[in-house]
Amino acid sequence: MFPLRDENPRAHAPIATVAIIAVNVVAWVVVQGLGTEQALATSICRFGLVPGEVLGTAPPGASFQLTRELVCVLDGGGGYFTILSSMFMHGSWLHIVGNMWFLWIFGDNVEDAMGPVRFTVFYLMCGLGAAAAQMLTDTSSTVPMVGASGAIGGVMGAYALLYPRAHIHTFIFLGFYMTTVAVPAIFMLGYWFLLQLLSGLPALTGGGPGGGVAFWAHVGGFLVGVALVLPFRSRQRLAQHRALGARRLSRHRWF
Repeated sequence: MFPLRDENPRAHAPIATVAIIAVNVVAWVVVQGLGTEQALATSICRFGLVPGEVLGTAPPGASFQLTRELVCVLDGGGGYFTILSSMFMHGSWLHIVGNMWFLWIFGDNVEDAMGPVRFTVFYLMCGLGAAAAQMLTDTSSTVPMVGASGAIGGVMGAYALLYPRAHIHTFIFLGFYMTTVAVPAIFMLGYWFLLQLLSGLPALTGGGPGGGVAFWAHVGGFLVGVALVLPFRSRQRLAQHRALGARRLSRHRWF
């Protein structure tokens, strides 16, 4: 299931959402060289989150093979700043395009309910929670973790709680069968969360990291988003959003 768009009007311009997307794109272009091998590998090594390095469970000199020619070697410096920097790094074109698309679909309406400053803080806290969840699943891992999907998972959790009945136009691909359908947000996002949860279980039982996907970062980010959405929401902005939706519904019924 891939979201195409939602039927959820917004009352304010998504300033923070656009700014966060812009920062990710700039990082992809300037720091990661649009995904060219050398720049991509170097950026992941320098700015990716390595649980064993942050938690001090991996010895200095531990390494991870990035490409055939490049190896990332830990220097034992702690790398605490990578908890933040990893949220703006990506591993491929598909990775960044997919993440930014999800953020655009769901971020604007969550920001609408919080305001740009609160939303930015909320987004970063979801990213921190996602990083913590992933690190706890393998505290000695030397594999760098990158991507905004944990923080975006938090945005999706908030969206599910704020707008459970908003319709999400979703593309469904099942082998040779393809279609689009509009489903309630709580169904689409609940399905997404359940998929991440089930996919992450092998990592807890020694079955590996899940094909390089940080499923527990997604789960952790989603749960942090659900936990923080109520204290971060603005009742005034939510009321404005609902009033806008009511006016649009009224005009639709009139015509």
